[in-house]
Amino acid sequence: MNEAGFLKASKEERLSISADRESTRKVVSSSPEETESLGERLAQKLSPGAIVALLGELGAGKTCFVRGVCRGLKVKERITSPSFIIINHYRGTLPVYHIDLYRLKGPQEFLFLGCEEYLFGEGVTLIEWAEKAEPYLPPETLSVSMRIIDETKRELSFSREPW
Repeated sequence: MNEAGFLKASKEERLSISADRESTRKVVSSSPEETESLGERLAQKLSPGAIVALLGELGAGKTCFVRGVCRGLKVKERITSPSFIIINHYRGTLPVYHIDLYRLKGPQEFLFLGCEEYLFGEGVTLIEWAEKAEPYLPPETLSVSMRIIDETKRELSFSREPW
């Protein structure tokens, strides 16, 4: 299916996310609830060791998407952005490591925090502002780029291709 066909697909078809190494899938979310639902659907496809890089400007919906992934992984705790503490750890069907790199000045700080141990663990690692750690993320990292279209709509692009 080409990009135009994908964007015109039904809601159920659009929610069926299957990013592979050769393609980028774009989805338009019409609300925060739909963005969470996309995260929840993605969670069903994640396995231990999965890394999801979340990219996008402030307010694009990264934490909203993380809430959906966590709901899909049966996390019972309240999901908040770890902007000040950098890393939140949640328990669900798999451990979830929610990392927010917003306050980091550069990629070297990522290493100083010891974040690389989360990249090769048994859980799912979700990294907001992942571009700040790009040199250290493995090639199998799933990239989710979010773009603000208007007050409620977001375009999400799912890819394993380099940024």
